[in-house]
Amino acid sequence: MPAETPAIIPPAPPVQPADLPPLRLLFESVRNSLAIWPDYAFDVPFARNRIFGIENVLINDPAGVRHVMAANAANYVRPAMMARIMRPLIGNGLFLAQGEEWRRQRRLLAMAFTPNSVSLLLPHFRAAASDLVGGLEGRFSADLSEAFQEAALNAVLRALFSLPDAHQRDVIASHVRRYVTGPGRPQILDGFAKNETSFAFTLGARRKFWKAWSAAVDRLVDARRANPAVGTHSDLLDLLLAARDPTTATPLAPDEVRDQCATMIFAGFETTARLMFWASYLLTLAPAEQDHIRAEVTAFPPERVTTLADLDNWPRLRSTLLEALRLYPPVPLLVREPIKAYVILDEPIAPGTQVYIAPWVLHRHRKHWPNPIAFDPVRFAGQATPWTSGGAYLPFGAGPRICIGAVFALAEAQIMLATLLRRHTLSLDDPRPVLPVGRLTIQPSHSPAFTIARVGA
Repeated sequence: MPAETPAIIPPAPPVQPADLPPLRLLFESVRNSLAIWPDYAFDVPFARNRIFGIENVLINDPAGVRHVMAANAANYVRPAMMARIMRPLIGNGLFLAQGEEWRRQRRLLAMAFTPNSVSLLLPHFRAAASDLVGGLEGRFSADLSEAFQEAALNAVLRALFSLPDAHQRDVIASHVRRYVTGPGRPQILDGFAKNETSFAFTLGARRKFWKAWSAAVDRLVDARRANPAVGTHSDLLDLLLAARDPTTATPLAPDEVRDQCATMIFAGFETTARLMFWASYLLTLAPAEQDHIRAEVTAFPPERVTTLADLDNWPRLRSTLLEALRLYPPVPLLVREPIKAYVILDEPIAPGTQVYIAPWVLHRHRKHWPNPIAFDPVRFAGQATPWTSGGAYLPFGAGPRICIGAVFALAEAQIMLATLLRRHTLSLDDPRPVLPVGRLTIQPSHSPAFTIARVGA
């Protein structure tokens, strides 16, 4: 009888044996928010704590998660910390909008992310994927973290603006990278802020960034307004400019178009690039799984993809991406504050309490997943949209505010990786483990040089 294949356990920050002292917790939260969790957090459905006089609860029970994120979502708002960090990057777009303004924006944007609309964007993804593999041609190693950042930005700017111009992409990329690695990094005082303007002396760099960033996005939108597309819609900006509120028939205002574009650039660039990096890293740890994926994309090459339904020909690839999203969720921590007192899991939750829902913890919780720290894409076999059920899998959030671009992101990542893996095998000779680091997204501790070998060479 053949021996059982050992589980593949990707490297991760150490789990703390107990709650960290408050000052060390603050330090670790800024350095790497994934390294703060005590061991018991991965076992319990609910935990309560108090740090610097602020009550906080961690919810790991799927019913409790659904209560906060879906059934009673109107009672739970994002704290000031989130808006302080994200506003300079995405303005007043869908992610930060609240109440009736959010509902209006969601109605206006819904048409841009229907399956039919995303299908129209597939040629943009294929073009960006072709640029990715073209840039790797003749090379024996590559920094795929950087390559995926460039490729994802190429894809989103093509899909959003029909913009293949490399110089303009570089300008946009430099802005986003500067923010994510600079003023966008959480600060200790963000956690104590009562509103977006608290501790104003710490916000200068973020305000300066927003001025330059919003002007850069405005220039791209203004160029399209000056030369509108002719004929059928070919990109997301066409759809945004054509969108009309189904109730009032009013279009998006110019600043709204800009803020939605800024939101789409960040969401479609940074998070998708990280997804492709982590999926590729996992596949270097599992060469047999990489071979399975290569076989299915060889049988149905990316150039044959013309509709979203065609992506169903790559089930192993999709399962690998879903497993990468489980192990490295795009947003590792969600924080909400209740407006009114409520009871969750028989526990009273008072206004002002910080309610933590941590996908990093939920996705590795010992009660929800068999062998939760192992890379096992088979666990998602046959599951079309596992993020829409259960409450223990939240790569795109949950409830009415679930990410509107989930289909967009997965289609982009599938086409990119299918194109890459059809032509190249990936491996790593660097013995250093690549550790996930929790910041705005989950970043690698360093950017390893991937060995890339031409298939059949």
